[in-house]
Amino acid sequence: MNKPPDYSIILQAAERIKKYVHYTSVLTSQSIDNLFKANLFFKCENFQKAGVFKSRGAINAVFSLNNKELYRGVCTHSSGNHAAALARAASIRNTKAFIIMPENSSIVKIAAVKNYGGIITFCKPTLKSREEGLKKIIKQTNAVEIHPYNDYRIIAGQATVAKEFFEKVKNLDYIIAPIGGGGLISGTALSTFYISPKTKVIAVEPKQADDAYKSFYQGKFIPSINPNTIADGLLTSLGTLTFPIIQKYVNKIVTVSEAGIIQAMRLIWERMKVIIEPSSAVPLAALLENKFDFKNKRIGIIISGGNIDFNKFFKTNLF
Repeated sequence: MNKPPDYSIILQAAERIKKYVHYTSVLTSQSIDNLFKANLFFKCENFQKAGVFKSRGAINAVFSLNNKELYRGVCTHSSGNHAAALARAASIRNTKAFIIMPENSSIVKIAAVKNYGGIITFCKPTLKSREEGLKKIIKQTNAVEIHPYNDYRIIAGQATVAKEFFEKVKNLDYIIAPIGGGGLISGTALSTFYISPKTKVIAVEPKQADDAYKSFYQGKFIPSINPNTIADGLLTSLGTLTFPIIQKYVNKIVTVSEAGIIQAMRLIWERMKVIIEPSSAVPLAALLENKFDFKNKRIGIIISGGNIDFNKFFKTNLF
């Protein structure tokens, strides 16, 4: 695929993946609605296979491969969620998944990759180390690279989140999702354009990892340099495929503080009784910090995942 997925490609992706992913729930909370004086709808990809929306893109990409490509295996670099999703997809298709992971990746996410049969090689926690490690793996194994987000097959798979959302909830004023590399928000923006064009798309990013925010408003790619955020799923830079989609179809990018992320995560835990990871709390933090006009609006929030290392969190004394 050499161009952004159109609506027919998104529909094909939805059909391709439906046997292997959950059609996840949309939850509401009256107490949260009352707090913000708005109608909020939460699309819960924390209930997804492998605990994260990335299962959609991984399944779509791996199930798009032909037999010769499958024989070679697949590979990627990832801090955890895409790695686990890709390892699971590879296991379903009986092929190998070679994963480059930063050495400081979450223990929970490392365990998930291993559980799905992924073959891990650790690297230093920099983009350069990840990319160099992946080049070595490709040279050694001839495996097919499935990039975490800079792949139209991945973007088409992630677009099915919003597709399902609009099937369940009509007339949203806003749809909001976190942004890291841009796969989820790109897919969200495309589905919104095709299905609910009056809905505005807002991407939310940690202030301490604000490369997408800077890139969007300066109109040029600015890489992520030494990001430092509790939202460990949002540490990567935008891709050459995701950035142009974001520029064209996303209405706004806002940033939020670490304190806001923690407060939002705790609010969802306590009021909705569901476990989400920090990256998933970023959109609600935008409401807590009044980053846009949301009063009396219908707002769709994508909860991106629920993979959290409780041992690490309770040691931080954040709660």
